[in-house]
Amino acid sequence: MYETYWGLREKPFENTPDPRFLFRSREHEEGLTRLLYCVRESKGAGILTGIFGCGKTLLSRVLMRELEHDVYRVALLVNPLLKPEELLLALATQLGAQGLPTKRSELLTNAVLQALADVLEDNAKDGRRTVVIVDEAHTIEDPAVWEQLRLLLNAQRDDRFLLTLLLLGQPELRARIQANKPLAQRIALGCHLVGLSAEETAAYIAHRLAVAGRAESPFTPEAVRLIHAKSGGIPRRINHLCDLALFTGYGGRITQLDEASVRDVAEDLEAL
Repeated sequence: MYETYWGLREKPFENTPDPRFLFRSREHEEGLTRLLYCVRESKGAGILTGIFGCGKTLLSRVLMRELEHDVYRVALLVNPLLKPEELLLALATQLGAQGLPTKRSELLTNAVLQALADVLEDNAKDGRRTVVIVDEAHTIEDPAVWEQLRLLLNAQRDDRFLLTLLLLGQPELRARIQANKPLAQRIALGCHLVGLSAEETAAYIAHRLAVAGRAESPFTPEAVRLIHAKSGGIPRRINHLCDLALFTGYGGRITQLDEASVRDVAEDLEAL
């Protein structure tokens, strides 16, 4: 709605995991580097934690884009609140396993496990690597699901894992993993994302505006400092503030967004 008014090709502050908009802060760059290392060196399992809105999901999409599609087969679970057999079926389906059961009553058989084992072996024989990414993993409460995830890592050949398991979630994910000691021992590395600094927040806003087609920021330095203070440097919160500020500025036909403009939209959001 406001794109043309602000000289934008598209909205710059959408809360969708579009890899083009990733701002490579020090923490995000380190997180991506660690996850890529875990995958490319077949390290078994890795975790990425951070509070809601810090960019975990976006980072996973960038990771998927950077993995060579002719080498890696990736299964992504964005809703892990499944029964153990449903989780295995979802993974097997995404990885292209054949001979899967078609009736729900058959899910408890060994058919899914065998089909999944077969596809892991086939990938390895063909020189392909298998990656399983579980987003929102902190929401998994069923110990049986955690046990199935652990058992996936038993698939090995020549002392190398046949898949890499990446677990993404909020900070409580670490406690859930520690509750399954055998799984915790398979975690090769981890990374925790924190909020952006004031300087990074300014660069983040400028980066997203540039990707969307605007070279100069309509936000004054004072406005940016207030955005950082109100958001805590959390990208999702920054996006909310900036998007609403651009919309409000468009409605009021103003050309520069100052501290007062941001304060008004921040108060509106806090009142929700």
